[in-house]
Amino acid sequence: MKTIFKLAWRNIWRNKRRTYITMASIFFAVLFSSFMVALQKGGWDRMIDNVVGYYFGYAQVHQQGYWDEQSIDKAFPIPAELEGAGAVPRIESFALASHENLTTGVMVVGTKPGAEDGMTRLSSRISSGRYLQEGEEAAIIGQGIAENMKLHVGDTLVLISQGYHGVNAAGKYPIVGIVDFPSPDLDKRMVYLPLEVAQYLYGAENLVTTVALDLKNKDAVAPAVKKLKAALPVEEYEVMDWKELLPELMDAREADAAGSYIMLFILYVIISFGIYGTILMMTKEREYEFGVLVSIGMNRLKLGLSIWVEIILLGLLGALAGIIGAIPLVWYFNINPINFGEMSEGMSDVYEKWGFDPIFPTAFEPGVFLTQAYIVFLITSVLAFYPLLKIMRLRPVEAMRA
Repeated sequence: MKTIFKLAWRNIWRNKRRTYITMASIFFAVLFSSFMVALQKGGWDRMIDNVVGYYFGYAQVHQQGYWDEQSIDKAFPIPAELEGAGAVPRIESFALASHENLTTGVMVVGTKPGAEDGMTRLSSRISSGRYLQEGEEAAIIGQGIAENMKLHVGDTLVLISQGYHGVNAAGKYPIVGIVDFPSPDLDKRMVYLPLEVAQYLYGAENLVTTVALDLKNKDAVAPAVKKLKAALPVEEYEVMDWKELLPELMDAREADAAGSYIMLFILYVIISFGIYGTILMMTKEREYEFGVLVSIGMNRLKLGLSIWVEIILLGLLGALAGIIGAIPLVWYFNINPINFGEMSEGMSDVYEKWGFDPIFPTAFEPGVFLTQAYIVFLITSVLAFYPLLKIMRLRPVEAMRA
């Protein structure tokens, strides 16, 4: 076997131009497929972080049926199983916001400022003013609301709504901060109040509509949800992870993934024909050589195995070069994401309707490079059987005459 590897390695460099052409086709195959997958994965990871990490959290607990109705009448006292670290209590309801002669519909979120900031890093997105303090009768609002209603820090926002079990809900609150959300959908409708202040506004003292779970690691979501479902009465509470909270987002991701698989399949077909063409050319060029070797008594299987190993080595070299070339490319666009909003205003509007910002970084993950290199290497390995089959059916005299 050692001799076969030595022969294969020497044969690779007998015709350097052919070797470089074959390696280049594999190199660009790995490079393009890695970049395509990294861009798609990185874009979706950012979209999910925009929606999940900046507000929803990776899991939530509600009273049974709340998520379908979104009614404040489904508010509940926090159960003992949810008290302590990791729980972010909220009371959420819609309201009509007014300032001077301008009005708009908003989502009012009453929350514990410290716990909320620990999960969503809300204070880091304050564009002007300051963050909320525990218990103060004040509000922070999204940048979109401030722009639409011409509000500034220090102005007063009036909120009118219907509270718990139909009580009147009305209050006015000075604006102490303005938040710039990456998600335009959140930017245009979010108003935050301290939890106790919002509970008083809606007549729902000591009640919450949602308990978000502060889970930093995505891998911890499934075990935490399973544990809570076992601990809480199913007939009273619903425990939902982010995939259940945002099924439309999951559907959109799956549809986009299906489209990318089709594009990758087309790319792999093109790659396969390119590599096969190179192998076919190499086999045809060396037909006389194969005929001579078989004529003087070389075992066909060993000869075919030598050529197969030769192509495998080319595949390994090309795949390795592709990984080395893809790493700086993917890293660059991870640090400097592609901003489709700067390329086209229309594209920016499309993403805004979905609630995303049009910024797409690439995912800089080892699995992206290794998977694509493995697939391209596998394609090369399969195509490498062609010269082996050709040698097994070779007629030496005809090969040498040709």
